[in-house]
Amino acid sequence: MSTVTETGTGSTSRGNSSVAPQGGSRRSGWQRHRSWVLPVAGAALALVFLAPYIVMLLNSLRPSSDVVQTPPTFFPREWQLSTYSQILTDERFLNWLKTSVIVAGSSTLIVILVSIPAAYYTARFRFPGRMAFLLLVLVTQMFSPTALVVGIYREWFNFNMVNTYAALILTNAAFNLAFAVWILHGFFASIPKEVEEAANLDGCSRFGTLRRVMLPLTMPGIVTAVIFTFIAAWNEYVVALTLMLDESKKPLTVGITSYVTGYEQHWDQLFAAAIVAIVPVVVLFAVIEKHLVGGLTAGSVK
Repeated sequence: MSTVTETGTGSTSRGNSSVAPQGGSRRSGWQRHRSWVLPVAGAALALVFLAPYIVMLLNSLRPSSDVVQTPPTFFPREWQLSTYSQILTDERFLNWLKTSVIVAGSSTLIVILVSIPAAYYTARFRFPGRMAFLLLVLVTQMFSPTALVVGIYREWFNFNMVNTYAALILTNAAFNLAFAVWILHGFFASIPKEVEEAANLDGCSRFGTLRRVMLPLTMPGIVTAVIFTFIAAWNEYVVALTLMLDESKKPLTVGITSYVTGYEQHWDQLFAAAIVAIVPVVVLFAVIEKHLVGGLTAGSVK
């Protein structure tokens, strides 16, 4: 019996020892390949997202006739940098850029100033109709600006505000306010009430607690709302096309289409204007990203 047991155990041990190296070999093989598979996959994915911007950049550096040539070439046959100097000295383009900055910046400021107290109140206080209010805020996100554009135009026409910055700013703020309230509501609700109680014991008023304690802790949410609102207002097209009639008051999204019409096709200027239009958004994100890290650190210290 002992001989059989020993033999069985020995065979089992030998069987296990023969199987284990195979699994280990597979794992070690993946470990060897992972060092280059993951970077290659990441680079390929990044290339997919960057491809449109690369095409725009290359087309902005070639003559307009070279853009539509057949057969097409990836790199320009003739490199030119004068396109950027042309659009940056074009008074129309500068007016469009000014309008976009004013509208996007003002809309973002209004959204943040309104959404912070609204989100804080709904997260910290219980009042009749609270859930109905939050549901109504969520439902407003389901309406498309395209479906509402006729009513929006009629409303501002009755107030004699068509072709004004105020109409476009308030419309963009209204479209993005619901998202900001929902984002900040979640951040305020996730903060323990004991944090506020401790601040109240230290002598902080309700407003002082909001300003000194709650806002630093919700800074990541505020940054998210700022970035989303600014980008949405910066990229808005349908309402701006409907409300802004003067050429000098059009934002970039509407104005740059003037470079390609039925009579003139300035493809190089169109692509150059699109590249320049991306820069403010990239700069905003780069600047606010630092404040996002600072907000996270301040929240942990608090």
